[in-house]
Amino acid sequence: MGLFSQAAFFTTVNHIRDLPLHGGKEVAFVGRSNAGKSSAINTLANHVRLAYTSKTPGRTQHLNYFSLGDNNFIVDLPGYGYAKVPPDVQQHWEALLNEYLQTREALCGLVVIMDSRHPLQPLDEQMLEWFSETGKPVHILLTKSDKLSRQQATKTLREVTAYLKEHFPFCTVQLFSSLKKQGTDEAEAVIAGWLAVQE
Repeated sequence: MGLFSQAAFFTTVNHIRDLPLHGGKEVAFVGRSNAGKSSAINTLANHVRLAYTSKTPGRTQHLNYFSLGDNNFIVDLPGYGYAKVPPDVQQHWEALLNEYLQTREALCGLVVIMDSRHPLQPLDEQMLEWFSETGKPVHILLTKSDKLSRQQATKTLREVTAYLKEHFPFCTVQLFSSLKKQGTDEAEAVIAGWLAVQE
């Protein structure tokens, strides 16, 4: 039984004051609005509609909690970098995201989703820089790796790994494909380690 096999929707939060007091641990998922975040969560959970995927980027506008059992949770955060939302909504998301990532004690690690064809965009780097202050680990999923040839994928992974080693040493990185279900075991092992779950 995998870590995500019991994943189930738990709650949606729109204000910091409504964050659940569960006494357990959380791992958050974040990424640019079209990088494949919801698909990655669904693939890990082996569940087609757990996290809402949409052709319209920017649909996740709250913090969506999914329970993994044993008082462990994953949190699907609003995507960043998508402008087609009213400015007041965007400001609300950003404030919510900022406060959650900086102050949430239950948060034990951050999974950052990046499109393997366009990794380390300025907003991605901003997120890594800004989260580095918490001292918590980051694991990057380079999604949609099936859209690259094996050679391109290997080259991208090598380049991103080298860049992270120099600039963001607290980050680890891997290739991931929701379509081909590749990289799930590796991602699950990292997250289980953060949650200190015995697989």
